[in-house]
Amino acid sequence: LDDTTSLYSVGLTSHASVNLMLALEDEFDVEFPERLLKRSTFESILQLSEALDSLLGTD
Repeated sequence: LDDTTSLYSVGLTSHASVNLMLALEDEFDVEFPERLLKRSTFESILQLSEALDSLLGTD
């Protein structure tokens, strides 16, 4: 995988994306706002990284 590979194309499901979100929230002590609760946020490692950067204020 590279950072732009579609995680959905390699098997990520909507259920798994919720589990991933919860794990990231716990790990980074953040909360994903409703505006980020969409498929495109979890599409790739790059998209997730950009979302986390914005939540952590490091973008």
